[in-house]
Amino acid sequence: YAIPDIETLNLLAEACGEVHQSYSDHVMFCAMLSARGSEVAGLEVGDIDWVNRIVRIERQVYPGKGGLVTKQTKGRKERYVPILDPLEPILVRLSAGKKRGDPLLRGPRGGVLTTATIRDATKWDELVKGLGMDSLTRHGLRHTGATWLADAGVPLHVLQRILGHASIETTKGYLHPDHRHLNEAAKLANQFLARPPQRKEDIRRTRPQL
Repeated sequence: YAIPDIETLNLLAEACGEVHQSYSDHVMFCAMLSARGSEVAGLEVGDIDWVNRIVRIERQVYPGKGGLVTKQTKGRKERYVPILDPLEPILVRLSAGKKRGDPLLRGPRGGVLTTATIRDATKWDELVKGLGMDSLTRHGLRHTGATWLADAGVPLHVLQRILGHASIETTKGYLHPDHRHLNEAAKLANQFLARPPQRKEDIRRTRPQL
């Protein structure tokens, strides 16, 4: 399941933000960076490259038995994601006054945000159901970002690098058909078919005179 548009994503982020701003920021990061929750938790201020307008994703952070675990991303390779306009003001706000090695996003008490934390704190299942998105999981935010990039025309091999997949077949599995494009095509076709037929004399008059 992917969120259909940025307006709906903003509604979800605002609803999470009513609990705490960090939950709203987490939602926007996962969608706008097509990232896993653990990768968002691993972001540092120095991962933002304002010159090239990209964010480097090279680590994930999550709670383990002995405390926090920091390791490479699932694909074990750093990857680079373009900074989309809706994410820029959030990056500016969260990085202001911090050092390069500081965590970019932390929870209400300064701890690492996990998908379980987001689920429990926001009452996620009830929240998304109330917004008409019953099937949306936290990982669905990553699907959302990938789908939007694909619908925008980003080539599949570029999308593969953004998502960090070893196989392009895996990338294809993250994509969802956008039926809105089909609906728009049907609308245009129906408008064409609904035109009144031209009479023969009208057609003759509109022919170029040689």
